[in-house]
Amino acid sequence: MNLSFAQCSQFDYLKSLEIEEKINKIRWCQTSNGALFLLSTNDKTIKFWKVQEKKVKKVSEMNVDSSQASANGNIPSSCSASPRPCLPNGGCSERPYKYLSSDFKFPPGGFPTLRLPVVVASEDASLIARCRRVYAHAHDYHINSISKNSDGETFISADDLRINLWNLEISNQSFNIVDVKPANMEDLTEVITSAEFHPMQCNTLAYCSSKGSIRLVDLRQSALCDNHSKLFEEHETPGTRSFFTEIIASISDIKFSKNGRHILSRDYMTLKLWDINMDSGPVATFQVHEYLRPRLCDLYENDSIFDKFECCLSGDGLRVATGSYSNLFRVFGCASGSSEATTLEASKNPMRRQAQTPARPARSLSSLTRVVRRGSESPGADANGNSHDFTTKLLHLAWHPNENSIACAAANSLYMYYA
Repeated sequence: MNLSFAQCSQFDYLKSLEIEEKINKIRWCQTSNGALFLLSTNDKTIKFWKVQEKKVKKVSEMNVDSSQASANGNIPSSCSASPRPCLPNGGCSERPYKYLSSDFKFPPGGFPTLRLPVVVASEDASLIARCRRVYAHAHDYHINSISKNSDGETFISADDLRINLWNLEISNQSFNIVDVKPANMEDLTEVITSAEFHPMQCNTLAYCSSKGSIRLVDLRQSALCDNHSKLFEEHETPGTRSFFTEIIASISDIKFSKNGRHILSRDYMTLKLWDINMDSGPVATFQVHEYLRPRLCDLYENDSIFDKFECCLSGDGLRVATGSYSNLFRVFGCASGSSEATTLEASKNPMRRQAQTPARPARSLSSLTRVVRRGSESPGADANGNSHDFTTKLLHLAWHPNENSIACAAANSLYMYYA
């Protein structure tokens, strides 16, 4: 089935800026009655959609036999052939202009045979989306994330400097709960890059910053949550700081595990898994782009170093995944003692094979086949000769909450992988 809903282009008249016709984030919202709703956002405007199935009705047949179809055209001719005078309404009478008689049929002579279509409901159903509410004019900067609350009544939206709390039923008012904007913008040292509600505790949310830190916030402590309850960050090793340190440390995405015990974060080089009860450091670190470290200068020149890759966890919490270049995505096992590291390509080619990573022995994801991309040393090749195309990148992916399947968005295509 196809589902289509649009985020129309708009214009910010205060700043004389055009708001692009695109969708940055989508989040499912399920209500107690089982109805499906969607939250979508572009740079400035959030929309609330209701998604439902609608039966398609079509004309199946006409209620007349084909052998009798010609009789419909013979009525006027039979009247004209009759010695009785024909009336203006098509009927005939023995006495001209005397419409009333002992025959109570109207018009005289009765109705001709009518052909009526029969409309039936088709077995096929189509998905339609209707926009129910629009939440606008609440962010001065571009919205980078939205997240629904487990209470089913509220959600948050975050831009570079603020996080707003919304009620789903109220579209013209929001409450600012986090504000990191300094009094003097020259003192600005970090921005908010992503925010996420805890999946089970409606009073807890987390947001990350461009300095590589994750802050856990408790909404019960104060109305304006400028003070965090916990701070998660990894301290850099002395002597390793360089011009690119802060750039590659910026966290582009965070996700809670299904039970809310862990937080997965993605920076440019690595995936990190954090235990919310242990803020001393990550419990696991997965190398994604370590082979690109010698080429950071080239990546900075072509702006690839600022690409924002998303991350996701499996429903059972045993695997994590994130995207990379050349439409590749990587899956790691995060269970205790696991050394699983699989690289797959989002492609229409069914004969996919895996690119092996010597640092971590690879193990296939059940029936998923593997892709090997070999080539000579080039500006986009790693130490093993595997070439990488920086113009094609897999930024967005999502893991099904209950099934072992991943949806990957590469260019204008969506690929589904099932293990």
